Amino acid sequence: MNDHEVHEECLRLLRDGMPDPTPDTFDEERDFLPLGLDMDGDVAVVTFLHQWGGSGVDPFIEGRTFHRRDGEWMGLGGGGGSAPYDPLVRRSSGEMGRYLYQYGSGRTVRNANRLLPWGAKWVNEARLRASAEVARVRVGKRFLDVPGHGHIVVVWGARRGPVLEALATDGAVLDTLDLDRPAVPVRTEA
Repeated sequence: MNDHEVHEECLRLLRDGMPDPTPDTFDEERDFLPLGLDMDGDVAVVTFLHQWGGSGVDPFIEGRTFHRRDGEWMGLGGGGGSAPYDPLVRRSSGEMGRYLYQYGSGRTVRNANRLLPWGAKWVNEARLRASAEVARVRVGKRFLDVPGHGHIVVVWGARRGPVLEALATDGAVLDTLDLDRPAVPVRTEA
């Protein structure tokens, strides 16, 4: 895998969308697997699971943010972190401790070419895992279908992070998560 291949795959996903069904195994030719995609107006994020067979390096999840300028997606940057244990196996809310679990976030500046240091505009992303009971996640007016592996990614360009709603297959709200506030673990009866 090289950076150019991943960038080209990101542009393809931004143009064509995620494959349906979302892949849950690695292709023999590549050591990265697309996990999620989200677009909000002129900003977007794509996440990948990276794995190096036999190298001793733990798998990690990377998010890359984009800004659409003059009709073209421009890469802004990104970052990543360790993947959760057994990253392609979906867990129940009991195992996860809640319906939505945020395990990563990132922020990139989208107007880095400004002359003065103030006035920066940001693209924010949150990498999350949805429990097996969650079918969709509502982010404002948009809906994200949860793929079989349970990983989703959310992007926003506003100052405040959105409030997410985890929805069951019948549309019932299972949980909410405010991306501007730290998550509070679910209480267990002792």
